[in-house]
Amino acid sequence: MRVAIVGAGLAGLACADQLVAGGHQVSLFDKGRGPGGRMSTRRMEDGWAFDHGAPWFAAHDPAFREELVDWAWQGLAARWPDPQSDLWVGVPGMNALVAHLAGRHRVVFGMAITALVRAGEAWWLHAGTRALGPFDAVVLAIPAEQAALLAGLHDFAMGRAAAQVTSLPCWTGLFAFAEPIAAPDVIENAGAIRLALRDGAKPGRGGAETWVVHASLAWSKSALEEDKEAIAPRLLAALAQAVGQALPEPVVAAAHRWRFAMPRAGHEGVAGRAIWNRALHLGACGDWLAGSGVEAAWLSGRALAARITG
Repeated sequence: MRVAIVGAGLAGLACADQLVAGGHQVSLFDKGRGPGGRMSTRRMEDGWAFDHGAPWFAAHDPAFREELVDWAWQGLAARWPDPQSDLWVGVPGMNALVAHLAGRHRVVFGMAITALVRAGEAWWLHAGTRALGPFDAVVLAIPAEQAALLAGLHDFAMGRAAAQVTSLPCWTGLFAFAEPIAAPDVIENAGAIRLALRDGAKPGRGGAETWVVHASLAWSKSALEEDKEAIAPRLLAALAQAVGQALPEPVVAAAHRWRFAMPRAGHEGVAGRAIWNRALHLGACGDWLAGSGVEAAWLSGRALAARITG
């Protein structure tokens, strides 16, 4: 089959890997400028880099652990930073894993899919006034709120399941300093901060004094519609309060809003970690169907591919 996958994050790419292995032709479309999704690494013009999405990930499922061993052997992943922690990061940035997988496939970035159209037995994807297709099947590997909009007109049950999921927002601050800060590498649940970490302490980062600050859910919700220019100094002040000292003037101070940062299911979940309408050849995958986080996204993408090819 010719399969279109909307979303080129880890779930979509894991699904694509399995579909291609099964002999299908796959094209991926993503509205982002490059690979990563919530595993993005933001690189500034002056060389500073920040893992401003997922800070790390764990591996519990045997299949995912096996894949992780292969990534580590290729130098794409390493433990953070305590070898006993069983937390992992991408190397030299969190997006290394997604970029590696994207390199195997046809991925069109900067392409926001706004509608799905069923014409006979074929699917057409619409990006504004542009029509892409025909395809024999469509996979939605995007946040639940976006999947609900695209799927709802064609599969009511799929759209309803996606609509019952609420994704929690998160404001994230990105800060770089010319001198070290006397503070632990990880700070959790301190005032407005849910998690702050010395990003430059991760393997392969060269020890740069870079910090990523994830605001708490309540703080992010209260400030969700504010301008990012106003958010950065407030999160910098929160970091100073958390470390208990005045901070030097940052070389870089920026903020990023994750509107769909962490899925929180409002239903009992979907058996099999994915949804597949065999009659319509329409499916959905993502961490919102398998829990939350990097491992869940990978497992969901693989599960959907198995149902499509099974």
